[in-house]
Amino acid sequence: MELDHIAVASLTLQDATDHVAQALGVTLQPGGEHAVFHTHNTLLGLEDGLYLEAIAINPDAPVPDRPRWFDLDRFQGAPRLTNWICRCDDLDATLAALPEGFGTPVSLQRGDLRWRMAVPASGVLPYDNCAPALIEWEGDAHPATRLTASGCQLQELYVSHPDAGELEDMLAPHLVDDRVIFSDGPARLSSVFDTPNGRRTLA
Repeated sequence: MELDHIAVASLTLQDATDHVAQALGVTLQPGGEHAVFHTHNTLLGLEDGLYLEAIAINPDAPVPDRPRWFDLDRFQGAPRLTNWICRCDDLDATLAALPEGFGTPVSLQRGDLRWRMAVPASGVLPYDNCAPALIEWEGDAHPATRLTASGCQLQELYVSHPDAGELEDMLAPHLVDDRVIFSDGPARLSSVFDTPNGRRTLA
């Protein structure tokens, strides 16, 4: 698996978008609507083939027949970095190699983008949502290749959790990325970027 993108959530898409724009000093691009979970997003192209999405429940869409991904049904408080997403060449094999709790694959699409995402039945990822969500892109289409370069480069992604060491050991055979730093503490994510406006923190 390898780091694919990170997600910032809020009660509204505008608030999530503004949070990223203010933190990094850049402008996000329009994204779209997600069927099945009925969320919507805006996007930011990052260096190194990564991207960032600001995401929220779409209030104009139907209520899904299952809990939404990224635990958005229970989201409260201020906009914040809530999830990191890793892509896999073989989602089923990766899930089989990990403990239970990462979810079962759900087939999704937006326009010509098609992917499978492992989503827990509860919508809640292991380690209080500090474990990565897992994705497998189908075909060559990927959001990062279509986004305008923002000049922002992820330098560090901090994963804090009371059992961070356990999570790190679990992922070690599957993920090698010096940018991902695990530390003991309250469950939260934060990140550091180099941007056209200097080094910035996004949490």
